[in-house]
Amino acid sequence: MKAILFALLVSTGIHSHAEVIATVNGAKITREDYNNKLELVRRQTTNPPTPEQFLEDLIRFEIGVQEAEKMRLQNDPMVKERYRQVLYNALLEKQIGGKVENIKITEPEMKEFYKRNPELHLASILIDMKTNAKPEEREIVKKRAHEIMAEVKKSKRPFEELARLYTDDLSSKEAGGDIGFQSRVTLAPVLYDATVTMKPGEVKGPIETRFGYYIFKLIEKKSYDSADKRLVRASLFDEKRSKAFNTYFQGVKKQYKIVVDQNAVKTLK
Repeated sequence: MKAILFALLVSTGIHSHAEVIATVNGAKITREDYNNKLELVRRQTTNPPTPEQFLEDLIRFEIGVQEAEKMRLQNDPMVKERYRQVLYNALLEKQIGGKVENIKITEPEMKEFYKRNPELHLASILIDMKTNAKPEEREIVKKRAHEIMAEVKKSKRPFEELARLYTDDLSSKEAGGDIGFQSRVTLAPVLYDATVTMKPGEVKGPIETRFGYYIFKLIEKKSYDSADKRLVRASLFDEKRSKAFNTYFQGVKKQYKIVVDQNAVKTLK
């Protein structure tokens, strides 16, 4: 309730040419402003405040703002950053909000999306690596990963048995490396992209990530009929929403001079 009220209090302005029902050090609270904000609160809560309580909330809000200004909190770095966040969110709502609200999802689109993004039943062998590993340590891990992959290829032992022997992933070790069904949402992009084109029974790897190297076996691909349709719909909606965001920023980005230090980028972790 408090969070909703705060958002509403800052969402509309004071109208100078309207009936004033209260003033706080000269700052006017109009009937129109009061009615608009109270109506929004009533629509969004099952237990709205009484008119007297809500007017008191408006008065306290105005007192709080004026006290904050006296303390010059508007110059506080944290407040400035929050203000920037408010501006950014307001921009997205104004420029992209309507497009997102009008996104439509059809059954044929869901089927087509799922063809490109099926749920994958996978088993894996993880060769663990520290994220801050030194170059020589990374080489040792890489060498071990390729040795294990060579063993997997030539061995007649089941993948599950080799996973129990070699994987550093303790959560799946006893299950023979079985990590269940994974989607583009639950699996890191580099791993999903590497496994989505696999055929059942196929083994691929080692695939490098910042956490180590993976060797995967695809057990099966879940059919669309068996898939979680809510997850498919939500994932497709996210894809369309991301496309709206990307289209907007690709257009507006052309108006800005942007300089990126590529040497610094290489050192990012």
